[in-house]
Amino acid sequence: MTAAHPALTHSAPAVRPALTLYLDVHRTPELSGEESRTAALFADRLTAVGFEAVRGLGGHGVAGILRNGDGPRVYLRAELDALPLTERTGLPYASGNGAMHACGHDLHLAAAAGAADLLARTTAHWRGTLVVVGQPAEETLTGARAMLADGLYERCGRPDAVLAQHAAPLPAGMIAHGGPYAPMAAASAALNVVLHGRGGHAATPHLTVDPVVTAAAVITRLQTITSRETAPSEQLTLTVGTVRAGTAVNVVPDTAELGIGLRASTEGTLDRALAAVDRVVRAECAASACPRDPELTTLSRSPELRVDPQVTEAIRAAHTSLFGPERVATWPASMAAEDFPLYGDAGLDVHGEPGIPLVYWMLGTTGPKQWAATPPAGIPPNHSPHFAPDIRTSLPAAITALSAAALDRLDAVP
Repeated sequence: MTAAHPALTHSAPAVRPALTLYLDVHRTPELSGEESRTAALFADRLTAVGFEAVRGLGGHGVAGILRNGDGPRVYLRAELDALPLTERTGLPYASGNGAMHACGHDLHLAAAAGAADLLARTTAHWRGTLVVVGQPAEETLTGARAMLADGLYERCGRPDAVLAQHAAPLPAGMIAHGGPYAPMAAASAALNVVLHGRGGHAATPHLTVDPVVTAAAVITRLQTITSRETAPSEQLTLTVGTVRAGTAVNVVPDTAELGIGLRASTEGTLDRALAAVDRVVRAECAASACPRDPELTTLSRSPELRVDPQVTEAIRAAHTSLFGPERVATWPASMAAEDFPLYGDAGLDVHGEPGIPLVYWMLGTTGPKQWAATPPAGIPPNHSPHFAPDIRTSLPAAITALSAAALDRLDAVP
């Protein structure tokens, strides 16, 4: 095992300002598409340590650029947005505004700011260009596409690699990389479906076409897409997460609205499932004699996340040098979804050149006391109102993990 990069010995001064940013962002979370204050805090922090900040990319997106001579262009990506949850952690810095950083985006952002600070302090050790991205609207899987469509790569340069990390219920300071064959995250799609009926009085249901009954039939029938139309060897989940209809118990409404989420291990499986959803919805509406065709709208879509095997192995080695082999593991395939894969797909060259390598790893956030006292199944997972990283142990590790990965891709100075 080789020694960790000498620049990482200078990490301590970067931790305190990163912690200040973390506490501020955690107290005042902003939902997807509303991240104006969070973006400004992040951009101001990048500017303070010497980066040129590009603001307003794809909404509230931020990109900080630090040029340090000729060499590779490396992107570090973090997220700005929070979830619509009421926090129940009881922490003294808990959010009280009805939103919550329950997926670790505040930790990712603070770590990216800390890595930017550390790498700006140690420019004598590396050459190249570092681009640190604060992405909006990851939770809705729309922010990466919006930033890329708004010219992220044209304005900040085409990357030689894009790196990211994500909080996970592992011991704090532990790293888990994806394997070379299975996707780290699933292909996903979110749909909004409107079913049209004919409203009326509850006393005369025979004069109506009840969209609630149609919605119930659709929901039941959709379950067979997973159980009877998808091979057991294929992974697929289908969730009707929202149902909205009606205003009173004595009124048959005109419409019913469903929010449907799908996740699949491959885009081919996702394509087949989406076609089946369309078929089922239309067939049930026809069976109910709905007066109008249903409306199916795709709100977001993202491919499965497959990391670059060669670059991942190199960064895994860098993390092993930094943390030791007992703290670097392999992460199994997951049905979680991310829009991070788009940073690679968007960089595919029309002339057939290789795409942009992506590397993504999971970062432990559970403190030693909680890990020792709580069965793993009892540790609050991501998206729980009780999710609370042990920031004292997880933030320094997150900063050095991201910095070590960036240094592995940048040119070293002897």
